[in-house]
Amino acid sequence: MSVHQADPASNQPLLEVVPLGGLGEFGLNSMAVSYADTLIAIDAGSMFPEPELLGIDLIVPDFTYLFERAANTKALVLTHGHEDHIGAVPYVVKQFGGPIYGTPMTLALVEAKLAEHGIEAADRLVPVRPRDRFVVGDLTVEFLRVTHSMPDCVAVAIHTPVGVIVHTGDFKVDQTPLDAEHFDFHRFSELGGEGVLALFSDSTNIERPGFTGSEIDVVPAFEEIFASTRGKVVVTSFATSVYRLQILVNMAAQFGRKVAFVGRGMVDSSQLAQRLGYLKVPAGLVIRESEIKSHPPSDVVCLVTGSQGEPMSALSRIAINDHRHVALAPDDVVVFSAREIPGNERSIDRVVNHIARRGADIINEGTKHVHVSGHGSEEELKLLLSLVRPRCFIPIHGSFRQRARHARIGERLTRNLPNRVEVLVAENGDVLHFDRDGGWIADKVPAGRVLIDGTSVTGIGDEVLRDRRHLAEDGLVVPVLAINKQTGTVEGVPDIITRGLVVEQGAESPIPGAARLIADLLESASLEERTDYGMMRDKISVELRRYFRKRAGQRPLVLPVIMEI
Repeated sequence: MSVHQADPASNQPLLEVVPLGGLGEFGLNSMAVSYADTLIAIDAGSMFPEPELLGIDLIVPDFTYLFERAANTKALVLTHGHEDHIGAVPYVVKQFGGPIYGTPMTLALVEAKLAEHGIEAADRLVPVRPRDRFVVGDLTVEFLRVTHSMPDCVAVAIHTPVGVIVHTGDFKVDQTPLDAEHFDFHRFSELGGEGVLALFSDSTNIERPGFTGSEIDVVPAFEEIFASTRGKVVVTSFATSVYRLQILVNMAAQFGRKVAFVGRGMVDSSQLAQRLGYLKVPAGLVIRESEIKSHPPSDVVCLVTGSQGEPMSALSRIAINDHRHVALAPDDVVVFSAREIPGNERSIDRVVNHIARRGADIINEGTKHVHVSGHGSEEELKLLLSLVRPRCFIPIHGSFRQRARHARIGERLTRNLPNRVEVLVAENGDVLHFDRDGGWIADKVPAGRVLIDGTSVTGIGDEVLRDRRHLAEDGLVVPVLAINKQTGTVEGVPDIITRGLVVEQGAESPIPGAARLIADLLESASLEERTDYGMMRDKISVELRRYFRKRAGQRPLVLPVIMEI
């Protein structure tokens, strides 16, 4: 475990920064910043599990570093309301008692999430606006407006005794934002002029040349779709992509169509955005799901959840014709207005195939310009580096390949400057130390993933996941037998229950042989062995596993059940 050391030149503690997630994956974004006895966490994100993580509902970062320093953890600072930045808040908020800072949209989403977990923390939610400053112990936190794919997004500048560090959060430079809230070039440039010790910058789109488009760049494609579609227009996107929802609402009003928000996430997000004034919907434009069938298909737009192929989402149910209120027809068009999150390709392809069976037309980013990214491309990332001119540069958010490229571009960009930027390519768990002159990677602390099954906040162990994979691949065998406690004799015939065990067609069932094996094993065992149930379970398990491996080439999970009577 790392400890704060004094800077010999100034007799000051070092500034310590530890990325807890988001470096090496898409999601789990979280970072700890500490000086002396003050620690603040920036974001607490989650990510959805890959298909091989059987039965896992959610993945959150390993917050051991924070939990071990709960007494010093003074605040949680949130940059914006996407799940990869706030999804783990319920799993960390009980571990410290300080405030949770965020913009109104972010805190509204967090409050709803905490309510789902039965956590009452409304008195700790502190709303902030861009240019606001809050003193937290030895640190001063300043919020800076950035543009992204949803409203109310901020970067964070943390003023410390050894210098200023800037954390961008997720951002792009949208020069025509729908809400007219522009990227705060002026303040970023001011900070650069005053001197920035370290910049932690989003690397997600570093491999895309040029500039990322504005949100309004999707308008021409949607105008074409609305004008040419004779049936329903069904659009799926992230429920928190409020700018995209606003464009589609405006388009529906322009083309005389009614709007139906379909799916719990879409309904909740649209209502929240309307309540906060971020989504403006003309009176009489919105209809309920149950009213869709009472309107001609040519008069309806459905905005639905399920852009990532989630099995229980509204779009997945619509695709298999299992939705109560929305059914697809050949004149309908389904638009995927969201990027494919890596790992979700198979799920999305499955839904697309079901939609194709319904006869509806399918449009995605590859066929029309119906989506723009919320992350800055190479030129925007270079622009920010030029504005901030940090002493140290640490790429964050994204795979190692992306962060390494961002690092190379940062080195190239500053090669001929009088003060060349020091670039640190860090990993989750790296302990970064900073003094007034620069920074370095000093240590390593535990960091990784915690797998959440249901509402467990402690996660599940590797052995549980191994058992689940074992069950999925080879099935389950449960021998059930009753042993007389006094005599040690077996009562009746052992029963063998199987689940997921494959027997080839025409082949002899291995079950009778397994039952005979158990009977022979019990008969050859001494009375003492038969009444030692732990020993008998182990012997039966070992022998049955050996039997099924030899008999059928299978390795089922064997769980003997012994009842005493």
